Amino acid sequence: MVIKDNFLAIGVGRRKTAVAIVKVYKLNLNEKSATIVNDRFGDVFLQFNPMYLHCINLPLLLLNLENNYRIVVKTRGGGLTGKTGAIVLGLSRALCSINPSYRSTLKRAGLLSRDARSVERKKSGLKKARKASQYSKR
Repeated sequence: MVIKDNFLAIGVGRRKTAVAIVKVYKLNLNEKSATIVNDRFGDVFLQFNPMYLHCINLPLLLLNLENNYRIVVKTRGGGLTGKTGAIVLGLSRALCSINPSYRSTLKRAGLLSRDARSVERKKSGLKKARKASQYSKR
């Protein structure tokens, strides 16, 4: 398991209704880099979806740090798309706190921007947020 002495940084990411707390650890000797999401391997948690797996590895790929860190994520709320976006933002923020020079690369790639879009609430008298029944003149 992860030793507390190897802790480097923490970052919080949010997307839709999902929240991800990302912790980055240094690797021990003879330890492989891995992404652990909610006590499961990242590829298992994200159902082996290649798009989601590419997204959560994107900050590391851009900085050429694929095999340098162990990433532990606790996430809740939302679906897989929201959780993936939250993990990317949290990981990007954690990497920026490790080394501020990473910020310009991640910013240019758009990984440090909080996507504030969320589902619009349903209004009373309507079927959905904006869908109303058809107007009848007579």
